[in-house]
Amino acid sequence: MSSESEVGARPITGQSGMFNRVTSGRVSNLIVERIRVLIRDGQLKAGDRLPSERELGDQFGVSRVTVREALKMLEANGLVTIKVGARGGAFVTAPTSERVGEGISDLLTFSVVEPADVTEARQVFEIGIVPLVCRRADAQDVHELLEICDRADALQRTEGEYPVSLSAEFHVRVARATHNPALELLARTFHGPVLRSLMRAQEEDPSVGIKGAQEHREFVEAVQMRDVAAATAVMTAHLARTAERLRPGE
Repeated sequence: MSSESEVGARPITGQSGMFNRVTSGRVSNLIVERIRVLIRDGQLKAGDRLPSERELGDQFGVSRVTVREALKMLEANGLVTIKVGARGGAFVTAPTSERVGEGISDLLTFSVVEPADVTEARQVFEIGIVPLVCRRADAQDVHELLEICDRADALQRTEGEYPVSLSAEFHVRVARATHNPALELLARTFHGPVLRSLMRAQEEDPSVGIKGAQEHREFVEAVQMRDVAAATAVMTAHLARTAERLRPGE
């Protein structure tokens, strides 16, 4: 006897008006967009099984090869999962937070977002979450934040340098300490742009990171004491110095 999880929550057999013929442009892209819209509108839900390639081809008025190309694009975007076998097919999948974050990060990467703009956004966001961090951070959060600080100290002792990737990692971990998945997702989304802005700041001042690493530890100590004022002061000064390096003329 087949379980529902094996065959999907509900098969979609091609209700009237759902899948219409496509006639212009790169057809596979148009099919992808049609299905994407159906997912956004809630007509297709996570777990739904799409019609077969043959059925989709008939309804869209295209070949199975074109349908297969569209389904592969949807799979690459994390919107469907393709399973093989007698109970296989293309199933609608809810995108993971990691994939959504990667998509937004890519958008920021290819947009005109300067390192100084990223730092300004960080000042609004990261200072804003400090009260939540101080209120909600648990022993595991503190331990893992201090572990990042310890790695930074060890690298400075042995290598004489501070990799800014550790700073970016630290700030994402701070957001995770809010225990708010939406805030952590925003921080992860900014990870790439933040890393690039820190690298630019380090180009302006090769000593960047030494004082910052000390402030990271001071920040964690303030969080551990639930001292919102002290933690806010440390984070404010910490981000302001990076902003000064990136906007030296202001």
